[in-house]
Amino acid sequence: MALARLKSVESLRYCAPGEWGKVLGLDRVPEVRTLREKISLLAVQKKPMTWSADLCHQWMEAAPEEAGALYVDGHVRVYHGKLAHLPRRYVAREKLCLRGSVDYWVNAMDGQPFFFVHKDISSGLINALESDIVPRLIEEVPNQPSAEALESSPLLHRFTIIFDREGYSPELLLSLKNKRVACLTYHKYPKEDWSAEEFRTYPVKMASGQVVEMKLAERGVRLQKLWLREVRRLTQSGHQTSVLSTDYHSDSTRLAARMFARWSQENFFKYMRENFSLDKIVEYGVEDIPEAEKLQVVNPEYRRLDQAVRKVQGELNRKRAESGALQMPPLHVLNEKIESYQEKKSGLDEVVAALEENVNKLKSDRKAVPKHIPLDQTFPTNTSSTVLETSPVEH
Repeated sequence: MALARLKSVESLRYCAPGEWGKVLGLDRVPEVRTLREKISLLAVQKKPMTWSADLCHQWMEAAPEEAGALYVDGHVRVYHGKLAHLPRRYVAREKLCLRGSVDYWVNAMDGQPFFFVHKDISSGLINALESDIVPRLIEEVPNQPSAEALESSPLLHRFTIIFDREGYSPELLLSLKNKRVACLTYHKYPKEDWSAEEFRTYPVKMASGQVVEMKLAERGVRLQKLWLREVRRLTQSGHQTSVLSTDYHSDSTRLAARMFARWSQENFFKYMRENFSLDKIVEYGVEDIPEAEKLQVVNPEYRRLDQAVRKVQGELNRKRAESGALQMPPLHVLNEKIESYQEKKSGLDEVVAALEENVNKLKSDRKAVPKHIPLDQTFPTNTSSTVLETSPVEH
């Protein structure tokens, strides 16, 4: 059914049962009710996850070079139902904050998937990397350097993981470096642009085999207690894209090829949505979240106050700029113009003072509210339930 792009079990109702039966060596294909019962039986026994782990191990063993550099990114599976209250997540493809669960996918450089980690309640990519993804990769990635090789070469790494700005954290980079895992990510807070004379044109070979020319430059940068390599790419428009890495062995062209080929993973998400209904909920139901009082989520009240602070701060900045742009007319001009200037200036100063007082009050209120609270305190009703989602991929 997957190969024929049948995206749901119900779609089998509209196919010829005899022809599908020949594929299976039967008189006719089982009807939808029977097939659903068998799928439910497999899911209850937790066999799909074991099968998925075995497949992942086989794929990595079959492609050890691709397993040496892995993309990690989150994909939000939007939930529009009313059975459960899920936290809001930003959905880039819709440019909205919507309720849903998150799947953290681990893909090879050509976009082929290895595995994913499902989170109904997610604390972000950083937490998922530290608690779920990196420990599993250390266990399963093939052809890692031996303990003797790692001890003899302090800058040698086991493998490289590549992620976007959501995973940017100097603490995380340092923690993974101590585990001998190299990281490659965008610089979230780059400083001023580098001189154009620093950039040189290099041929860069992408994962597909295509060779493109890029203008690259490299420096060393220190974040807290960690020295990193900073590689920048200069585009034709003059924009500089900054990349940070703890891979001290690969040259800058290889780092650029890995970082700027992240579109392969985005293409994988798009392909899976269109061909396999990646976000489809196969089964509806709710279940209690164990230890909901220990799961920390963003406080809705903190989010509301933070949005209010940003809104008033933006208005304050605009009024300050408007006030600073006013120019006092020369003294020899008519008194009416001077009086008009003084009236406008005085009015803007009053507005600025009122906005400053409002911003300070909102910041004080925001400071008094905890940023994260336990999940069971987030919603007054149905606090410990979440959606039990099953995707076609899991089957």
